[in-house]
Amino acid sequence: MTTSDDDGDTGKPGTEAATDQVIAAAAGAEDNPFGLPGRPLRAHPFLIGFTGALGAFSAWFLVQGVQAVASTLVLIVVALFLAIGLNPAVEFLQRRGLGRKAAIGAVFLLVIALFAVFLYALVPPLVTQTTAFVTHLPEYISQLQHNPRIAELDRRYHILDRAQQMVSGALVGQIAVGGLLGAGRAVFGAAFNLITVLILTLYLLSALSSIKAFAYRLVPSSRRPRTKLLGDAILNRIGGYVAGQLTVALCAGVCAFVFLTIAGAPYALPLAVVVLITDMIPLVGATIGGVLVTLVGLLTSVRLGIACGAFVIVYQQFENYVIYPRVMKRSVNVPPSLTIVSALIGGALLGVVGALIAIPTAAAVLLIMREVVFPRQDRI
Repeated sequence: MTTSDDDGDTGKPGTEAATDQVIAAAAGAEDNPFGLPGRPLRAHPFLIGFTGALGAFSAWFLVQGVQAVASTLVLIVVALFLAIGLNPAVEFLQRRGLGRKAAIGAVFLLVIALFAVFLYALVPPLVTQTTAFVTHLPEYISQLQHNPRIAELDRRYHILDRAQQMVSGALVGQIAVGGLLGAGRAVFGAAFNLITVLILTLYLLSALSSIKAFAYRLVPSSRRPRTKLLGDAILNRIGGYVAGQLTVALCAGVCAFVFLTIAGAPYALPLAVVVLITDMIPLVGATIGGVLVTLVGLLTSVRLGIACGAFVIVYQQFENYVIYPRVMKRSVNVPPSLTIVSALIGGALLGVVGALIAIPTAAAVLLIMREVVFPRQDRI
């Protein structure tokens, strides 16, 4: 006796035969060569837990990877910042008839020349003063014995005798060798980072147009023209900020050199270069340079130290209230309060690098808020 579910041709139950026909029909379709997709899996607790654990592990692995390459990412960010900042100078030379490669080469030659002047002005006096200090350190300790209070302490605790023994003979050589090795490692690391940043800046500056085009392709085509306009405006503000900061720092360096030369301070050019470099750091840079100049003046004479301190105070007020607002208002158009807050936050997050890129980042965020967020909020 046969049942109604049996298939006389294949001998399989009717349901299996029907399933085979559906699979064959689905496999034969052109749009679904591998068959129709089935129903989605149910939200099983094990599947939810496994997916959540996998997501948490991926996030943890990503954070660990970012921390492992944090120093490299900082170099890349600095190089990209410099490339965007140098791009207006390259475009300026292009408008004067130079090709892009020739313009990039000219700008980089100028940057390398500035670094060479900085090293030439700073390194020889630093080496000379360090060597002289190490050589005359025992003599300086001996001179302290003429101070009545220090002599009294020395009679009780023999401080100067112990210090004299520590800095005399072979121990001075060990300290000098150790200091030289440490300084050599620091200089080598700084030189390696500097060369890396320069090479990355050169490559990024050469490929900046293609990088911008690739970034704009990630935006939907309907929003691409407006995004391109906003992106170009942000890049122009970053370039304007770099140019403005260099202008402010150059004014500080020139004024410091003129004052130190007139006042008869030693190493006027190296100190002026230090002021120029430190003045490019927002908020605290000018103070750091002024303190260094004042300390050098005090080591030379008390009168020169007081004069240097007075010059630093007067010039900082002039720079903060006259030079800096006028220059930055034309370049980035960021309110002074937002400038201070952004520099503090950037310095807390990334140190000096964060303080450098904080103000143009704030300018970019402010532009997006004005052109995108606020108009959208007004339409609601």
